[in-house]
Amino acid sequence: MTEPNDDDNVAGTLTDDVTDDGVFHAVRDGYDAVYDALPRGETFNRIWRDHAYHGEFPEEFAHIGFLTLTEAHRMLDLLDVDAGDVLLDLACGAGGPGLWAAQQTGASLIGVDPSEAGIAAAAARARAVGLDGRARFTRGTFEQTGLGDGQGDVAMNIEAFQYAPDKRAALREFFRVLRPGGRVAIVAFEVDPAKVEGLPVLGVDPILDYRPLLEAAGFVVETYEETPEWEERIYAVFNAIVEANDTLVAEMGERAAAGVVAEAMLTVQMRPYPRRILAVARRRD
Repeated sequence: MTEPNDDDNVAGTLTDDVTDDGVFHAVRDGYDAVYDALPRGETFNRIWRDHAYHGEFPEEFAHIGFLTLTEAHRMLDLLDVDAGDVLLDLACGAGGPGLWAAQQTGASLIGVDPSEAGIAAAAARARAVGLDGRARFTRGTFEQTGLGDGQGDVAMNIEAFQYAPDKRAALREFFRVLRPGGRVAIVAFEVDPAKVEGLPVLGVDPILDYRPLLEAAGFVVETYEETPEWEERIYAVFNAIVEANDTLVAEMGERAAAGVVAEAMLTVQMRPYPRRILAVARRRD
């Protein structure tokens, strides 16, 4: 048996935080805290609404990503979702964009997320907007969704894929749960490996271009494009969050505020994302 070198020790330390079903403890627990705190997070919600998507997403489908309504419509056009299709929202969080997509298209929705708080919020939101009859939410991860083979006609994943500990394994699961010919849309940040070396979460499996991984997993990449004005919006949000630290702690509690402020500070200081992209790929028959 050979002695592990320093690189082995670093890699082992970074992956110690990954659960058996393939999600970072820190990511899951952080989102649990934030989703629990959102109802009292007036300042956090205002910052996100005003800066991330300029208030244009319908309030009943508000979310804590950067997806604009224009981007959401383009994504649906590229996915070519039909009424009666089964739409999978992988890493659905509190369900906003997925429920909006189901309302727009008439599709049935299955949302999957590792956060119990996110799943509970999504189910409550589905009832509030009258979509609980064709939307359900279940706990699962990128690597272990808990869904059946070919269960989805189309799938979407919004601004979570950069946090997957093993993106190749995640794409194999995406392939498995889609029917032959089904499409997946991924909105994600590309990550510069040189800027995140040694960092937890982003430094574990940083990917600068997702196209080779999609192709290796059995997908045909149909669209791969940089999204407009993403950089202006992300730094406006994260700078505002850092400046509002004390207010966020008072409104949301220390646990939730600490997570969002830490992510904001890392993003502003390290600038790890060269691009934010929209990829649409079709599963080979």
